[in-house]
Amino acid sequence: MVNTRLILLEAKVYKNMKTKVKKSLSCRVCSNKKMVKVLSLGKSPLANSFLRPKELKLHEDFFPLELKLCKKCGLVQLADIVNPDLMFRNYLYVSSTSRSFVEHFERFAQEINNRFHLGRNNLIVDIGSNDGILLKPLKKLGVKTLGVDPAKNVAEIASKAGIETIVDFFNEKVAHRILREYGKAKIITAANVFAHTNNWDEFVKSAKILLSKDGVLIIEAPYLLDFIKKNLFDTVYHEHLSYMAVRPLIKFFKKHKMPIFDVQKVSSHGGSIRVFIKNSKGPYKLESSVYDFVKKEKSNGLALTATYKKFSKKIENNKQKLIKLLKSLKKNGRTIIGFGAPAKGNTLLNYFGIGPELIDYIVDDSKLKQGLYTPGTHIRINPPNKLKGHDADYILILAWNFADKIIEKYSYLRKEGVKFIIPVPTPRIVT
Repeated sequence: MVNTRLILLEAKVYKNMKTKVKKSLSCRVCSNKKMVKVLSLGKSPLANSFLRPKELKLHEDFFPLELKLCKKCGLVQLADIVNPDLMFRNYLYVSSTSRSFVEHFERFAQEINNRFHLGRNNLIVDIGSNDGILLKPLKKLGVKTLGVDPAKNVAEIASKAGIETIVDFFNEKVAHRILREYGKAKIITAANVFAHTNNWDEFVKSAKILLSKDGVLIIEAPYLLDFIKKNLFDTVYHEHLSYMAVRPLIKFFKKHKMPIFDVQKVSSHGGSIRVFIKNSKGPYKLESSVYDFVKKEKSNGLALTATYKKFSKKIENNKQKLIKLLKSLKKNGRTIIGFGAPAKGNTLLNYFGIGPELIDYIVDDSKLKQGLYTPGTHIRINPPNKLKGHDADYILILAWNFADKIIEKYSYLRKEGVKFIIPVPTPRIVT
């Protein structure tokens, strides 16, 4: 799961580990080969490839971060696809580190249970299950649960918490295995997973093997319209292969005879959508929400290249403002500490060129990241208990989606004169 359950699945694992990246030659929805480049954030390291001290002087791989727009179906997607084994086999993002995410998935679990009247005989399979953040509350509700996740280190955390997890990428082979050992699934969830998947066709074929006739596939992903409107450029990194809108999703699932019957807006990651997809003969009626989203996407020009030109200008404006602010503070002898080491933060740091010359260190709640260094920029990550009022004049909140919670939790620092900087959608200081 990710930022954010950020693990995911590539059904087709690269056979040759020497192949680190490949070009996307056609749209994963409609196979159109004429796609238009609409955004470039230069080259960046893998956002979750944090470094140990002894690795700082070793070679680091940087890969292009470029978005293309399919003019035929409207899907926005990365032009370069990095080998998923490099990103997901050992994963340093643990969903339950964030209390906000825990609460988000507890609500999600309750809503699924209530809407689809789940019982102990109903199997729910969570793809990209991470540490079991969604399955733990479902299990408490008496639902039969199973996770699938390729990250062995994170799956072990889930298993210790009593959440049975298959350590693998989700594909047809895994789907057949689950079918043999556990039976049909009433619900398959993929929160912050589908956008990480290159081969959508194989994913859906695998889901159809596993779903019962009245089964439902539920995907959750950051929403393209919020991405544009709120200037959430830092959510572009190599794990995020697609940037979701409802219109191309309708076209894709129609191809597989799996109608989308409902879409909901949720607040995670700065604005996400939760999409409900049924088997062709499923009993669920089409909700008006589906076409409400499509109408809004058309009126906001999500299929127009001009929209992305304006977006690029907003990013550059943000870049200049933040760098100017940080350099001015450092020139005046101020100490700046970063808060949070999310994947999105590494996109921002690398694209803006912000390193230890501007940020003294970063603090993060995840024990898996503490003592490591940020990829590309090489800023040390410390535990939050290192953070004292006299250590910092300003705190740059890289985990901006949790800014309110962070500022509330560390309100005592504000009393000591520490100020917070929120970098997105545009830099602002909270005193």
